[in-house]
Amino acid sequence: MAVSFQGFEQKLITVSSDDGPMEIACQVGGSGPALLLLHGFPQTKAIWHQVAPALAKHYTVVAADLRGYGASSKPHGKPDHSTYSKRAMAADQVALMKALGHEQFFLLGHDRGGRVSHRMAMDHPGSIQKLMVLDISPTLCMYENTTMEFAKGYWHWFFLIQPEPVPETMIGANPEYWLKNHMGRHAGTGIFTPDRWLEYLAGASNPQSMHAMCEDYRAAATIDLVHDRADREAGKILQMPLHVLWGEHGLVNKCFKPLDDWKKVANEVSGKSVPCGHYIPEEMPELVVAEAMKFFS
Repeated sequence: MAVSFQGFEQKLITVSSDDGPMEIACQVGGSGPALLLLHGFPQTKAIWHQVAPALAKHYTVVAADLRGYGASSKPHGKPDHSTYSKRAMAADQVALMKALGHEQFFLLGHDRGGRVSHRMAMDHPGSIQKLMVLDISPTLCMYENTTMEFAKGYWHWFFLIQPEPVPETMIGANPEYWLKNHMGRHAGTGIFTPDRWLEYLAGASNPQSMHAMCEDYRAAATIDLVHDRADREAGKILQMPLHVLWGEHGLVNKCFKPLDDWKKVANEVSGKSVPCGHYIPEEMPELVVAEAMKFFS
């Protein structure tokens, strides 16, 4: 049973894609300007459980599961990993919003959802009015500036990209151990309510979903970098306002300079570190709501 948000309607929308029809699961609530919320790894739209209802007082909020995650379609990845390129995953979400009647919208993404959001804003600039991302620097920047400290802390970046079925098999041997090890960072797993934890564990325990998550990372280390480098070579940067928050106790803060990193790919950037770890929507939901309200107003 998926975690439900009070006052929201659960929907399953079929969209067209280069990989065939995709069912994208979402919860929709509120009224006002449209705002799309995208989660990260290894989670689902449930990360917005304490954020979405508050934002729905002012916006029409759509919290969606990315392709491969939660209740959305989980196609097997193609050899070139394009099935889970951020370009493909972003196109799903633009099609979802259009199906719901939103040609333009605000966009907020955490972790992998932030990477999908970055690509969406690059590929569909006319659709994204403002962009907000949580606890990431751009993918290309992070790979090109990998240090020993980063590799040790984000070792899963380099584990999950190993050829199929190596990581899928190893995680599948004990999904709960993997999940507790991966998510028990600065704030520990106590920040996740039992129902949310069970939803995340269900994803890690589902072979199709775990394969999709690995493909998400394999794409990030291959085809996504091709797309990012093409943008850089063409001098293409984001023109809509961009706001970034990152955890003071997270590895992004220790190893990168998010404001400087984003200014290399965006024209108008604001942001700051916040006193928490990686899982900002669940560690500091009230702060996320306040920052979003201020930025998207």
